[in-house]
Amino acid sequence: MRRVRLPDGMAAAVRSVLGGMAQPAAPRDAATVMLLRPADGGRSFEVYMLRRKPTMAFAPGACVFPGGSVDSRDADEDLAWAGPPPEQWGRVLGAPPELARALVCAAVRETFEESGVLLAGPSHQEVVADATAGEWEADRRALLDRTMSLAQLLARRGLILRSDLLRAWSRWITPVIEPRRFDTRFFTAALPAGQRTRDVGGEASAVRWITPAAALDLARAGQIDLWLPTAVTLGELARHPDAGSVLAAARTVTPLLPELTEADGALWLTVPGGLEYPL
Repeated sequence: MRRVRLPDGMAAAVRSVLGGMAQPAAPRDAATVMLLRPADGGRSFEVYMLRRKPTMAFAPGACVFPGGSVDSRDADEDLAWAGPPPEQWGRVLGAPPELARALVCAAVRETFEESGVLLAGPSHQEVVADATAGEWEADRRALLDRTMSLAQLLARRGLILRSDLLRAWSRWITPVIEPRRFDTRFFTAALPAGQRTRDVGGEASAVRWITPAAALDLARAGQIDLWLPTAVTLGELARHPDAGSVLAAARTVTPLLPELTEADGALWLTVPGGLEYPL
């Protein structure tokens, strides 16, 4: 399927945008991370997902990957860094180096805030073994309430951000109809050895590890809600046999913007880039 029908209740807002009577919101830069771990003895893999609280302004009740908007302090140049430099990330992500640095930092920060997993370590080859103790929770909450930046957290603990643990996957821009829009870079990362995810609450009402195919089956059965980019991404992940295959995949990151159309008496979102909508 290459298009998705929108609810009839959105008709007035959609036609307002299509008719030029409403100005689309400017997208905010954001990052999201598909955190992966082996399953079934390594014969398959699972991805970490959150169910957003139904009271959230954006994507209420939807199942998503950890992520969020770039914070102004995510571009801090004093942050200790390992892996590809921001200039190289910029070429991959289609962004200037300062924005590429901020996107990678946002990916690491949001993953820690929303799962308790920290992609950083005491050296260029090491990663934190466990981030579930009580003092880590205090750091996570300090990031959430913005009393501490990621750079400050890493400096205080003598840690280095491991950008080499991330892989760029895709870039999705929220359709023009949405009042809150994001220009989101999707990343993949393996769950570091020894680390565990935690149900840290906040924006999520539930969390789970699940295979991409199982998540799509639940969506088809109406048991969970998936937005178009999440569903397409799960379909892409489901074509890989294991986490190693996902991390090794050659990806070209180009902007993907679902477009609005009106046809056959209904309103539709067109899946961009020749991609397949799996639901």
